[in-house]
Amino acid sequence: MVSSLITIAVIAWLAQLALGGWQIRQFNRAFDKLCQQGRVGVGRSGGRFKPRVVVAIALDNENNVVDTLLMRGLTVFARPQKIAALQGKSLQDLQPDVIFPHDPLSQNALSLALKLKHG
Repeated sequence: MVSSLITIAVIAWLAQLALGGWQIRQFNRAFDKLCQQGRVGVGRSGGRFKPRVVVAIALDNENNVVDTLLMRGLTVFARPQKIAALQGKSLQDLQPDVIFPHDPLSQNALSLALKLKHG
């Protein structure tokens, strides 16, 4: 019985490592594509027991959004997504509380990404 539990725990741990590595590779690919499109600001929020949110925005020379990246979740199944509402908008027009009205974690991550662009 104990050896069965240990075996299951080892299998679960190996699956976590494999899926975590896969998730990181997907994020890195999406982030590399984003970085090729302009200057990038990144913000992150969340904690140990809250869903983590990562927002990255790429800006052109006129400070317009050319591409975005949003990754949100607690598990290794979270995938990078685009934020369609930001596409083509000017940096000055971005208001995190309007873009994510019911999601304070995403608001915070976007605010942090925008602060990086002002500095």
